[in-house]
Amino acid sequence: MIRGLAKVAGLGALAGAGLAAYAYHESKQYQLRNVGVPILPPGSDPLLILHVSDLHMTPNNHDRIEWIKGLGALQPDLVIATGDFLSSHEGVEPVLDALGTLLEVPGLFVLGSNDYFSPKLGNPLSYLAKPSESTKERKIDLPWEDLVAGLGAKGWIDLSNRRAELTVAGHKIDARGVDDPHIGRDDYAAVAGPFDPDKLDIGVAHAPYLRVIDAMADDGADLIVAGHTHGGQVCVPGVGALTTNCDLDVKRAKGLHDHKGSQLHVSAGLGTNPYTPFRLACPPEASLLVLMPRESE
Repeated sequence: MIRGLAKVAGLGALAGAGLAAYAYHESKQYQLRNVGVPILPPGSDPLLILHVSDLHMTPNNHDRIEWIKGLGALQPDLVIATGDFLSSHEGVEPVLDALGTLLEVPGLFVLGSNDYFSPKLGNPLSYLAKPSESTKERKIDLPWEDLVAGLGAKGWIDLSNRRAELTVAGHKIDARGVDDPHIGRDDYAAVAGPFDPDKLDIGVAHAPYLRVIDAMADDGADLIVAGHTHGGQVCVPGVGALTTNCDLDVKRAKGLHDHKGSQLHVSAGLGTNPYTPFRLACPPEASLLVLMPRESE
């Protein structure tokens, strides 16, 4: 009996190790998703937006750096980055290196919690019970100011509790964003108010908390983009995500969805916490959003 139980336990441990090895392998299977978004006025030319999120960069992420560099070949009209660029005190230069020629393209960005606070070792399964812990008692220890300066020097616009107007490929854009809602740094009141109905209206946030995306939709956003969820990161095949690590429902953990009349795109992101480098049924991704004319009414 004891020998039989030991054999079962050994087989279970072997299966667990195999699953962990596969999940680690999947965390490096980067994918590009092409997503059609029919929100432009009839007769408009398409607009290509590259959405990247959750790079969680360290100097050792050589494969991730090289893969992101290759995205420059897509020649997007606009890049939107939705935070958590960093996972290391030495992460700024690898981020700028990875973005490469994309930094020559107009860009919008916001920050996430991991741009302020270094990652901690913890039990990732705790996210299934509640969102990850608050950082109120922690001291900011990552070089977010250097990151913002580096991106800004290339002309990218920081939308953390800010608004901006720009013209990209002939499209006039009214954009606004918030600092990370996951750690309470969002101040939507600072940017609130109706979007310009004669422009392409874009809202940007790291974590898609309902208080923020509801307000953006109510103000008339055409498109809202966010990250943070990692798409659930460890999903159940055939079922999907078990958590979003925020108050967004799990059915919208990634991809394009309607939200109160706005189009909400949530990226599953490209990286992970370096202490939990695993993905299952949820490979890392960047998304090329192909904005197209909507059907004539």
